[in-house]
Amino acid sequence: MKKQVFNPFLPIDEYIPDGEPHVFGDRVYLFGSHDREGGYTFCMEDYVAYSAPVEDLSDWRREGVIYRADQDPAYPNPKYMYAPDVVRGNDGRYYLYYCMGGDYGVGGYCGCISVAVCDTPGGKYEYLGAVREPDGTPLKKYICFDPAVMNDDGVIRLYYGTQYGDEEKYGLTDEVIKKEMDMFGRSREEILSYPDSINGPVMAVLSDDMLTVKEGPKHIIPYKVLGTGFEAHPFFEGSSIRRVQNRYYFIYSSWQNHELCYATSDYPDRDFSFGGTIVSNGDVGLNGRDEKDKLNMTGTTHGSICEVNGQWYVFYHRLTHKSDYSRQACAEKIKILPDGSIPQVPVTSCGLNDGALKASGRFPSVICCNLTNKNMPHGSNCVFSHSFPNVTHFDNERFVGEIGDGTLIGYKYFDMTNVRRIGVCVRYEEDDNRFRFEGPIRIDERSEKYERLLSENEKRGGSFGNDECFFEVLLSHDGEAVGRIAIDCGNDNDHLKWEDFFLDISTEDGIYPLYLVYHGKRKIQLREIIFE
Repeated sequence: MKKQVFNPFLPIDEYIPDGEPHVFGDRVYLFGSHDREGGYTFCMEDYVAYSAPVEDLSDWRREGVIYRADQDPAYPNPKYMYAPDVVRGNDGRYYLYYCMGGDYGVGGYCGCISVAVCDTPGGKYEYLGAVREPDGTPLKKYICFDPAVMNDDGVIRLYYGTQYGDEEKYGLTDEVIKKEMDMFGRSREEILSYPDSINGPVMAVLSDDMLTVKEGPKHIIPYKVLGTGFEAHPFFEGSSIRRVQNRYYFIYSSWQNHELCYATSDYPDRDFSFGGTIVSNGDVGLNGRDEKDKLNMTGTTHGSICEVNGQWYVFYHRLTHKSDYSRQACAEKIKILPDGSIPQVPVTSCGLNDGALKASGRFPSVICCNLTNKNMPHGSNCVFSHSFPNVTHFDNERFVGEIGDGTLIGYKYFDMTNVRRIGVCVRYEEDDNRFRFEGPIRIDERSEKYERLLSENEKRGGSFGNDECFFEVLLSHDGEAVGRIAIDCGNDNDHLKWEDFFLDISTEDGIYPLYLVYHGKRKIQLREIIFE
C-alpha cells in the first residue's frame, strides 16, 4: 500500500452509506447513497462513486457525481435517491438500479425501481427507464425498495423488498391492512391479493434489456420467521447478493437495525438458510455482547461483501452527528470458512489497512471504532438533541465532541513499536465551538425510549469528583491504565484553539488497542491522537 488506510476509509468529510462494492477490471468501485454532513434526513446529495486499484486499497479516487436526482423523471416528488447497486450487463455496459423517497423515507415504499446506464462504471450515467412488466407497466409487485442486482453467468437477477412483522404478529387485521396501505401506497385489494405477503425479500429475473421482467418476483426466504432460523434476525431491508463459487450469499440488514446478516443457498431464488451476523456497528452480539452494552451509537446499516485481490471484506457504515443521516463508509476483513460460514468481526480503526496501523505521528480522532459513555442510543431514522459523545464537525474541522465524564474512545489496532509518548490534541467544548444542528429534530418510534433515557441522563448530570480533567490511557479493554494525560487548556477565552498534551509511556513493542477514558467536569473535544 502507498499509505496507511483507516476507517472511515474515504475522506473524513465524505458520507457514503449503503455501500455496494464491486470489482470491475483492475479497480474496486464503491457505490452507495450520499448523505449530507449534518443533514436532517437520508440521502440528501447526488450519487458519487469512489474507486481504488485492487492492489492498493489506500488509494481511493473520487470519480465525481455519477448521477443526479434531477435526472429521474419523478424528481422532485420525491427528491432523494436511496441505496443503489450497479451491475455489468451482457452488453458490457453498466446499469445503476435505485429507488427514490422523500424526507425520512416517506414515499420510499410507493415508487418503482429506476435504472440508469453508462459505458464505464465510474462515468456519467443517463436515465434509462423503470423496471417494467412485459406489458410495459412499471413493476410494482411486492415493495420496490433497496434493489440489488447480479449478472449470474448471463442471467440478470434483481432482488428487493422490505419487511415489517405486524402481519405475522397480529394477522391481516383491518388495523394492519390500513397501516400497510398508508406505508406502501397500495390498495386494500392489492395487499390481500398476495398468497403469502407483500412483505419480505424477493427475486425477479430481467431480460437483456435490463428493464423488462422475464420471470416474476417471488420470495427467497420465508416471510413468516417464527420457528425458522431467521426468527432472531428477521430481514428488514438492504438486500445484497453475491455468489461465492457455487453458493449464493444474501446479505441484508435485520430488524435489529445495526447489523448485517447473511443467508446462504445452493440456489439463487429459494432455500436460503440463515447464516449469522457479519458485523454490527455497535459490536452487538460479538462475544455475547448485549444491545445495552453496545460500543457505539447504533442505527441503520447496509452494505455487502466483496473479494479484492484474494481477501474478503465486509463494507458497512457508521453513524455521526448524533443522527442516522450522516453515515460514513467503513470496511473490515472477513473470512469465509470452508463450510461457508462467516464469523462475526469487530468494528476496527484499521479496516482495509494491511494489518495494524503504525503508531507514528498524528491521526484524526474520528477514526475511533468505539465511542461510548455506557448510555449510547439507537437511532433508527432519528437525530437526537441531547448530549452524548459523537463524531461531529465545526468550522471545517472534524473531531469527537461532547466528551463528558466517563466517555471511552477506542482505537483498534496500533503497532506501538518504539512509541514512547502518547498525546491528544483537545480543547474545551463551549457554545461557540460546537456543531449546531439546524434541521428538525426527529425521533422514530423505535428510538423513543432512548430519547427518554438521554433526557433523564442529562437532567441527572454527574461528573468526576474534582476539577481535574484527564484521559486515562489503556492498552487493553479490561486492563489497568498505563497512565494519565492531564488536560488544562488555560483560560485565555480562545475557544477555537487546540492544545497538545502528552503521557510518557514505557511498554513492550507490539500491537495494542488504545482506549482513552475521559474524566472531568468540563466537556472537551478531541481532534487528534499523537504518537511519538
